[in-house]
Amino acid sequence: MSDGLAFSDFTTESLLETVRQWVAIESPTQDVAGVNRMADHAERLLVAAGASIERIPGTDGYGDILIGRIAGDEEGPGILVLGHIDTVHPVGTLAGPLPWRIEDGRAYGPGIYDMKGGNAMAVAALTHLHDTGRRPRLPVSVMFIPDEEVGSPFSRAHIEAEAKRHAIVLVAEPSGEGGKLTVGRHGIARYYLETTGKPAHAGAYHTRGRSAIREMARQVLTVEAMTDYGRTITLNVGTISGGTHENMVPISSRACVYVLVPTAEAEAEVRGQLLALQPHDPDVKLDVTLGLYRPSYAKTPAIQRLYDHAAALLEGTEWPAAGERIAGGGSDGNFTGALGVPTLDGLGVIGDGPHTHYENIEISCLVPRTRLWVRLFETLSRDLVA
Repeated sequence: MSDGLAFSDFTTESLLETVRQWVAIESPTQDVAGVNRMADHAERLLVAAGASIERIPGTDGYGDILIGRIAGDEEGPGILVLGHIDTVHPVGTLAGPLPWRIEDGRAYGPGIYDMKGGNAMAVAALTHLHDTGRRPRLPVSVMFIPDEEVGSPFSRAHIEAEAKRHAIVLVAEPSGEGGKLTVGRHGIARYYLETTGKPAHAGAYHTRGRSAIREMARQVLTVEAMTDYGRTITLNVGTISGGTHENMVPISSRACVYVLVPTAEAEAEVRGQLLALQPHDPDVKLDVTLGLYRPSYAKTPAIQRLYDHAAALLEGTEWPAAGERIAGGGSDGNFTGALGVPTLDGLGVIGDGPHTHYENIEISCLVPRTRLWVRLFETLSRDLVA
């Protein structure tokens, strides 16, 4: 890229330290103070990048939404950058099973891959433009979300409203499979099953009872049998609980089903099957309710052009685009893509181990992928997605 940013304009060491500062602030979703400390840090960085700040106070036990707005050379609908600042890792993970460390060209730490590394790169790119006296071609809004890891129940309406005011959405979620960019995502739904039986003493009066746990066990087998790998439909009973005492026939049991579907049609099909479930034991009551849902979105011609543009910018770098993918995991890009706003996801770090105690990134990806963010801010136009 003859007119692009030279690699020497960023150093691996400076970017790695920037990422470390993000990782050093533990911010599990349920820790409002921790999430807001992460928002405070991001706010300081955005202000230094020339952004005006909007902060939406969290409700229902969630932290704040942070939005930084940066003017572009052109006016009108611009670019929305989406990232989340919450993680799945509880406070103490950094001092315990997943300390910050560097090994064999990789950096490890809670949330480094999902997705503090990507957030750090996007903001670093904007800071670089500001420090060198440049602006993005289009206006940029950076939106950091506090509750993505639990489905964005507080943030979804705000994300959708913000996306409708923008021409393009870029998501700093990590790249997949060694550097692939995400051009579509499957839908994800949570369903809650509850069985209500009849209690009885488990010894002398066992025949009088009707076990809610026994019924739930049979429902688990029924539900998971709906999985169809050939169609990329999976149903996973991820949590289950029930009963009050070992010598009592359990009166209640609860389970959560995590559903992955490739299309809206498949989601409707699975929804119909789950809501039509009937108890195996007619003396036990079964209730099925739909919880949070992330709609699927498919690649459009505009998304293809975004991908092609980004892939061209990565040509010749140490980490070129490894291709495009339809991702199984959800992100806040599900909401924007489903609205029809051209959304390119997976623009973050390259690494492995999300939600594990070996979560890590490839350190060598930091310079080329931050450079990509700079070039996207400098070159993306509304004509590209029209």
